[in-house]
Amino acid sequence: MTTWLRVPRVAPPARFATVIVVLICSAELGGQQPRGPDRLQPPALGPAPTLTVPAIDKRTLSNGLPIWIVRTHKVPLAQLELVVRAGSAADPLQKFGLASLTADMLDEGAGSRSALEIADAIDYLGAELSTNSTSDASFVDLHVPVARLAEALPVVADVVLRPTFAENELNRLREERLTALVQAEDDPEQLIEFAFPRIVYGAKHRYGTGAIGTAASLKGFTVDDLRRFHEAQYGPSNALLVVTGDVSADTLVPALEGAFGSWKAGMGAAAGVSEKPPQLTARRVFLIDKPGAAQSQIRIGWVGVPRSTPDYFALRVLNTILGGAFTSRLNMNLREAHGYSYGAGSSFDMRRGAGPFYAAAGVQTDKTVEALKEFFNELRRIHDPIPDEEVQKAENYLALLLPRNFESTRAIASSISQIFVFDLPADFYQTYNDRVHAVSSADLKRAADTYIQPDKFAVVVIGDLKKIEAGVRALNLGAVTVVKPEDVMK
Repeated sequence: MTTWLRVPRVAPPARFATVIVVLICSAELGGQQPRGPDRLQPPALGPAPTLTVPAIDKRTLSNGLPIWIVRTHKVPLAQLELVVRAGSAADPLQKFGLASLTADMLDEGAGSRSALEIADAIDYLGAELSTNSTSDASFVDLHVPVARLAEALPVVADVVLRPTFAENELNRLREERLTALVQAEDDPEQLIEFAFPRIVYGAKHRYGTGAIGTAASLKGFTVDDLRRFHEAQYGPSNALLVVTGDVSADTLVPALEGAFGSWKAGMGAAAGVSEKPPQLTARRVFLIDKPGAAQSQIRIGWVGVPRSTPDYFALRVLNTILGGAFTSRLNMNLREAHGYSYGAGSSFDMRRGAGPFYAAAGVQTDKTVEALKEFFNELRRIHDPIPDEEVQKAENYLALLLPRNFESTRAIASSISQIFVFDLPADFYQTYNDRVHAVSSADLKRAADTYIQPDKFAVVVIGDLKKIEAGVRALNLGAVTVVKPEDVMK
């Protein structure tokens, strides 16, 4: 026999009844209520905000070191960026990786402090200290509360002027870099970063080898090599000190004089890539085998242009359309339309010398051939007249990105330093948007015809050749060469 439990009906709480009444009334009076926003249409765009580029207060220390100060008072922080115009492009022949390693070693012991003591001193001040190097410059960055800036300056001055280049720290960093090279050779996504420039520029040109150097060059470095490079390249005549934040120039400059004024004038000499890179004249295909690779890494391009090119703004707009934004043609094709890749794009890597232009993506192994076809479809289609709406969209995109360069003390310092590194005009940022919007369809056509010539590009593909080689060869893109991974790393 089954016994059922009878649950008595309970009246809803008064608050629920009130809600029900309100809902019923709202429904009955719906025709009398004001309409809400139209959720089916995106809101209309308002006018673009006006960007006011902060003024630079330019001073000079007694030894000739230029100081550029940008005052911002939003937060009590300061950013100090010491820029030395000597990066990996200044590496001596057969000593590739020296500039990068020298920059990395600056805070691994300086003055009377060891690497750990420098780290402890910076942490105690609530600050952040970093060193790094690019192709064209080396940097020492300090982010610090304004109240602790005076205490941090002696530490930074030691790092810049008096690095000790301790043997044990050099050996440690050397081993880290050698390990990174071994890992890169085994990872297609990292290997393509070494393979493409080596194939396009060759082993003798500085841009043909990664900034980290090679295993052979790293093993040969001595403490004396680092000291000589530092003495030759680091000096007030080859440097700039940018300070941004809640600072006063009148009180800051004397403090900087005390910290950096002893830096000897006359040291430092700008150096860079002088040899002209060989340009490709016919399309060639280079395949690198990585058995079992989950994807094929594709990079297509050739020698591009230096940052000083008069076509800078035309190329910025052109590349935004081709592959420089999420909604670019390459990404919308390979990712959105076909699903061959998580992301595809292109870049003009502009340096003081002529850096590379390339289009790139990691694609499904079984879609390597199809992806290559779509790459070349877009590289050819970019030569056709570009609709005005697409041009305007790209120009607006670039113009609206500019304010982020001035959102923080770090961003401001980094942006200002680019004027020094690349010898840009003083009003570069003030005139940036006007020059972007001045790019015409004719400018884009000329730039595409001059700088994007797919019939002369190198096509580098890293993947499982058992699965992709026959299909790639069948495309008849050009002469095919199979390259060993170790050949692009040494």
